[in-house]
Amino acid sequence: MQKINGNSFHNEIFRRRCRYIMVFGLLLIAFAVITVLNINTGSVNLSVSEIADAIFQREGNETTMDIIWKIRLPRVIMAALLGGALSLSGFMLQTFFENPIAGPFVLGISSGAKMVVALVMIFFLTKSMTLSSYSLIIAAFIGSLIATGFILLVSKKIRNMAALLVAGVMIGNICSAVTDFVVTFASDSDIVNLHNWSLGSFSGMNWSNVQVAATVIVTTVIITFCMSKPIGAFQLGENYAQSMGVNIKVFRALLILLSSVLSACVTAFAGPISFVGIAVPFITRACLGTAKPLIVIPGSFVTGAVFCMVCDLIARTAFAPVELSISTVTSIFGAPIVIYMMIRKNSRL
Repeated sequence: MQKINGNSFHNEIFRRRCRYIMVFGLLLIAFAVITVLNINTGSVNLSVSEIADAIFQREGNETTMDIIWKIRLPRVIMAALLGGALSLSGFMLQTFFENPIAGPFVLGISSGAKMVVALVMIFFLTKSMTLSSYSLIIAAFIGSLIATGFILLVSKKIRNMAALLVAGVMIGNICSAVTDFVVTFASDSDIVNLHNWSLGSFSGMNWSNVQVAATVIVTTVIITFCMSKPIGAFQLGENYAQSMGVNIKVFRALLILLSSVLSACVTAFAGPISFVGIAVPFITRACLGTAKPLIVIPGSFVTGAVFCMVCDLIARTAFAPVELSISTVTSIFGAPIVIYMMIRKNSRL
């Protein structure tokens, strides 16, 4: 009997590992295919051989090299980095609030970041001053913390998670209203970029943006991955986490700070992007069949990268030459997933 149980246990582990390998393998294949499609597709179509020569051998005519290296490749990389960051931010917020519907957009954190960045950008533009990428991230981080602070204050008074999410939506609406008000009256020609940014877009990315975003995001992801064991313990309950030696106050503070840094980086460069932080972690857990942070953290990042790259491709090409805002596309695909999550959650009650 014990031998049979032992065999069943080992078979289950083998099946899970096969599932993880298959899912990550498919994600990597999808990542490669979508990367090529993003670089290939546009007003000027490029063949796969031209793309390979330009990237790996640095060969090609000047126009092709400029299109790939100055326009499309930085945009593709930023879409991947920011998509992964937003998904991982959502995963951490869902862990913190113990609610699968929590996310930086729904809780108003992205809107708070957007509001402060808009105010800072307008101030610097009116003073004819330059603004570095790190300054934008810091401004977005402050806005994220302001919105998160309000959510935490409300959470002390409201224990019902549904009511807490409604409060987050209200905070987000207030921040968005302030941003729209400021943008409306800042009618200077320099504010055109701010208006486009406020709608959410990966356009206009350059290698300087990629360098800054990669530095911030990769560092944060590594720290988050190192917290896999405490996150796994916390998922089993605060008491269990404390019994395993996790300092709950420090752990919660780190979750909020890391999540805010990731969502701030996304908002600083691409503006507010909706539903990615909720939908992608759910998709990742469903595909992998596990909630283990050691597996879900890299899975969420890669899935978020692929998801945003696909959405960016659709935003660029669906109604070309007109480009849709990235939030429009992510909402079309993400909102139905969130609705399904809510229906499934209620059906289990």
